[in-house]
Amino acid sequence: MSRRRQLPQDIDAPNGTIQENAENFSLQDFVGLGLGWDTIEGKTTLFAPVFANLVNDDFIMREVVGQTGARMPVRDRRTGQVRDVLMLGSNNYLGLANEPSIIERTIEATRKYGIGCGGPPLLNGYTTLHRELEEQLAAFKHCEAAMVFAAGFMANLGWATGLLGPSDVLVYDQQSHASLYDAIQLGRFEAVHFTHNDIDHLRRRLMQVRWKHAFTNVIVCVEGVYSMDGDIAPLPEIRRLCDQYAALLAIDDAHGTGVLGERGGGTPEHFGMDGQIDIVMGTFSKIFAVTGGFVAGKRDVINYLRLLSRPYMFSASLPPPTVAAVLAGLDFLRTHPERVRQLHDNVDYLVKGLRAVGFETDVQSAIIPIPVPAPIDLHQVIHRLFEEGIFVNGVEYPAVPRDRHRIRMSVMATLTRSDLDYVIETTAKVGRQFGFLKVAAVT
Repeated sequence: MSRRRQLPQDIDAPNGTIQENAENFSLQDFVGLGLGWDTIEGKTTLFAPVFANLVNDDFIMREVVGQTGARMPVRDRRTGQVRDVLMLGSNNYLGLANEPSIIERTIEATRKYGIGCGGPPLLNGYTTLHRELEEQLAAFKHCEAAMVFAAGFMANLGWATGLLGPSDVLVYDQQSHASLYDAIQLGRFEAVHFTHNDIDHLRRRLMQVRWKHAFTNVIVCVEGVYSMDGDIAPLPEIRRLCDQYAALLAIDDAHGTGVLGERGGGTPEHFGMDGQIDIVMGTFSKIFAVTGGFVAGKRDVINYLRLLSRPYMFSASLPPPTVAAVLAGLDFLRTHPERVRQLHDNVDYLVKGLRAVGFETDVQSAIIPIPVPAPIDLHQVIHRLFEEGIFVNGVEYPAVPRDRHRIRMSVMATLTRSDLDYVIETTAKVGRQFGFLKVAAVT
């Protein structure tokens, strides 16, 4: 039985409905109810054909054979040939993965510090580079201090389980990342969701919490940009509710950092709210194109988490070359604001172009969903675009509800206008071939 206490999940949900979560699924969602779940062999045997179908259709685990960039070589599993494709399926939004100056800084750090630390940050894994990165991240996010985790997943898992205790309450958006759901499962705190981006429902949830627990610690957690639809949390309204009900505000800005705001400061900068978020979480696996994550906030909170966050305390420190790559990425952001502007321009150009040919899409970030009705074979759509030289990701059940399958495009700043024109023209052609061009937009 879970150690956490949880408020009823369906009280005051709009129209009495419960939304599905894009990342909180299990074996049952893939194979349904049936016999054979009682053994490891039974479960894995049931799942084997599901996985084989995804791989053989080239829907997942496509093999990249060169540098990650706007145009890159990827092997076609069906033919064995390597295709040079336009990349619209990467979180490398600013194209920093193969930026020459960043590569050189990474090489220099490898020569000076070696490939790794061989220990956790509290012992021998805290180099000058780690200190400099934490200081720069804190300044970048307008916080007093920051700490670096070995993965973005660990950062979300670490702050929630480390900071919240049995008498505390987490109020979270139902479309939160899988890492937060795992934190809820592992944590010893009370957790209650609110319907995605629904301010009225959040207000009712906070009223319920304060009615039951007038003086307990409450944290509201949202994402800046949600990864499936690319929509943005209404931070100003959420901040006002947090102030009204004496709750702290935490934001997972994994897909907002480097993307939103004039300088790429993220969702708070987008809303003019720098310095108004209590806990800021981010990852290095998006715009910085490496691995790792961070949490930023008040200095006392960060120092508390250094000893009470188990994913931080008991994980090996990030390798110095990785830290150097993020430092170089932050320097690049400061000195090349035009790269962020180019990303914004590319998103605007691509969205307008897709709408002009008939796709009904409306986005607020660098993630563009294009709906594909469930009767259409999404695997074939994705591979057809791949054959045409465009790498995009497909998202299907159980990652999204059965009636909301979609192509998920991720825009890069380093794509040219010619590249984007080709994407618009080719996506329209494939859309007409498969019959999904004139369908309702994903909302």
